[in-house]
Amino acid sequence: MFDIGFGEMVLVGIIGLIVLGPERLPTAIRSVMRWVNSAKKLVNTVKDEISQELKLHEMNESMIKATKKGFENLDPDLKKSIDEMRNIVEDVTKPYKETLPPSQEEKQAQSKEKQEKDTRNE
Repeated sequence: MFDIGFGEMVLVGIIGLIVLGPERLPTAIRSVMRWVNSAKKLVNTVKDEISQELKLHEMNESMIKATKKGFENLDPDLKKSIDEMRNIVEDVTKPYKETLPPSQEEKQAQSKEKQEKDTRNE
């Protein structure tokens, strides 16, 4: 990682022992190791997020190509993933469609029906 050899690590350990003393050296080593481990976790998290974003970008590009070419010539795996994504979108949006107020077109249709009923009743 830092390109440090065994001899250099021993030298740093001896200097740390002289500077910090035998009482404080173990706690200093623990602190440094916690910092190094947290930095490793951060780097791994960033790597995972970047790889996820790249996969999403690749899928997005594949879907754009698929819509341009048409869905007939698609790879079976891509068709499967598209169908799964459609199902997920439908499952996610289903509760919202039920609770959403009527759209503008629905309101207009309802008002027309109401006007027709009113004219019939008169």
